[in-house]
Amino acid sequence: MLVLLLLINFNFGDMEKLKITIIQPDINWENPGANLKKYTEMISEIGTTDVIVFPEMFTTGFSMQPIILKEKMDGVAVNWMKNVAAEKNAAVIGSLIIEDGDKIFNRAVWVYPDGKIEKYDKRHLFTMGQEPLFYSPGNEKTIVEYKGWKFCPLICYDLRFPVWARNAENYDVLMYLANWPASRHYHWKSLLVARAVENQSYCIGVNRTGIDGAGLNYSGDSCLISPKGIAEFTGEDECIKTFELSYAELHDYRKSFPLLEDRDEFQVLVNE
Repeated sequence: MLVLLLLINFNFGDMEKLKITIIQPDINWENPGANLKKYTEMISEIGTTDVIVFPEMFTTGFSMQPIILKEKMDGVAVNWMKNVAAEKNAAVIGSLIIEDGDKIFNRAVWVYPDGKIEKYDKRHLFTMGQEPLFYSPGNEKTIVEYKGWKFCPLICYDLRFPVWARNAENYDVLMYLANWPASRHYHWKSLLVARAVENQSYCIGVNRTGIDGAGLNYSGDSCLISPKGIAEFTGEDECIKTFELSYAELHDYRKSFPLLEDRDEFQVLVNE
């Protein structure tokens, strides 16, 4: 287990320390059943944690077969996430192929231990991978509040668009759920550090590893990056890692170097 421990001399009570556990899997291509079975076994190894994070399309891989693989919000994978959240007494988040009305989304689903759900639909669809041909884009950022912390979940290609991630909401943790190929791993590492530094937040990047059904190789490198840009990467093996975040460390740093007070104000225009 990899733990980043930031020691401070201030006590914010129960919200001070937050444990985030990331799952970096070699995803079975377009096989939700096999993946959920694997994750059930992996999760049995996790001790006490607050948040469990899976990558993008964690039950299928980055598939352009949504008609075959889609599920609704009361489907098997979402119900599995609810069971895990209740069993581990932790929030669970991962991206799934979700049908909602007459649209299909690449949707980040956040499940609280009590079964309540928040969602974020991927805004920036990966044109080079034909994602816009099969999925509808989202048009809203989602800020999730849990245990006194504020989270901003985004998905993969969103990482390349800093305006969308700009910390206008004073969130504490920026999260990217990804299937980011090894051929662009330097971009992955560099942009994650940039997002943490410019937004003065923790930044979590959760990626897959292995080779998918389209022949793309993934190098993992899931990570926690501190607001100061200090990064801890996992490497390329399938793994589970737990990081510990400090609320006091984050907010003391913001007070000592208050760059967010000089943010530009702007409005993001999105197509409905």
